[in-house]
Amino acid sequence: MENDAVVGITIAVGGIGPAIAVGLIVAKALEAIGRNPEAAAKVQTIMILGVAFAEAIAIYSLVVALILKFV
Repeated sequence: MENDAVVGITIAVGGIGPAIAVGLIVAKALEAIGRNPEAAAKVQTIMILGVAFAEAIAIYSLVVALILKFV
């Protein structure tokens, strides 16, 4: 049971940072698009790239949690 708690904490802590980062990235991108609508395509591309990098961290924490669970 102790291992299950560690796995849960790993996923929780590993998911908090990326969730906050994605929120900040999208908020700033929408703010930039609101100020300069002509740059929407470029800002959206950069935003999607930033969100992908932030989500990669959450995926890494999921992989670590699965390793802790099954190895």
